[in-house]
Amino acid sequence: MNPIFFAIGKIKITYYGMMYAISFLLGIELGKKAAKDKGFSPELVENYAFVAMISGLLGGRLYYVLFNLDYYLRYPADIIAVWKGGMAIHGGIIGGIIGTCIYGYIKKINPLQLGDFAAGPLILGQGIGRIGNLMNGEIYGVPTFTPYKYIFSLKPNFYQWFNFYQSLPLEEKMKYTEKVPWGLVFPLSSPAGEEFPNLPLHPAMLYELVLNFIGFIFIWFFLRKKDYPVGVVWCSYIIIYSLIRIFVSFFRAEDLMFMGLRAPHLISLIMIIISGIFIIFLNKKDKMAKN
Repeated sequence: MNPIFFAIGKIKITYYGMMYAISFLLGIELGKKAAKDKGFSPELVENYAFVAMISGLLGGRLYYVLFNLDYYLRYPADIIAVWKGGMAIHGGIIGGIIGTCIYGYIKKINPLQLGDFAAGPLILGQGIGRIGNLMNGEIYGVPTFTPYKYIFSLKPNFYQWFNFYQSLPLEEKMKYTEKVPWGLVFPLSSPAGEEFPNLPLHPAMLYELVLNFIGFIFIWFFLRKKDYPVGVVWCSYIIIYSLIRIFVSFFRAEDLMFMGLRAPHLISLIMIIISGIFIIFLNKKDKMAKN
């Protein structure tokens, strides 16, 4: 795995950048089709896509900084050093929602309608982006021989077990055999290889890639075809992705933390509850309007 797709002199094209460029361009085309199917101008989506991208990037970075505030208070210059890493998808979603509301207000368009257009392209783009994470050796999972009780524990005590494992003599370590046959060993130069050198890891980024693609198929070919109230498809996307992230975060070794718990679990649960309540409200409002 190599993060560089190709290089000519000092010019380098990375898989990460290429995957997100593909996601953005493909997302615009799919969003234009979704808008056209609902009788809206496809050009509307082109302008909206740039607003959503910028607000999503800002939200993703701010979210990451807030959850690592101690570090950034000591090194404030690193806040803008995005090339060093540090983006969070939940922050990107929240930032995208804020950008959508602002754009909808300016253009006098229901932001929920814009969200419905973005739901399918967004979850597909998230899946494609995980290919870049794979090549970078990031969004990685725990070693494949980690006992499942330490993977699926609600409290992230994996590192307590791993420190215990590292203190064992070799003959005791051999008792922990690989539990799944598809673990990946990452290069030592990658974040995954640096933390877990020469150890097979759960490919958490590929777990999310597959689940995101399944989520896209469900949203694009089923939910989008139904005559749901405006906003239901968008809220359904938030619920679907939150469920995916809850599952994948059990395997991830480098999730952000909040009060001793995995932050993605807490934020995802909050998003599921809010989106579920909103779907109930939208359906009741639509039913009342039809009566």
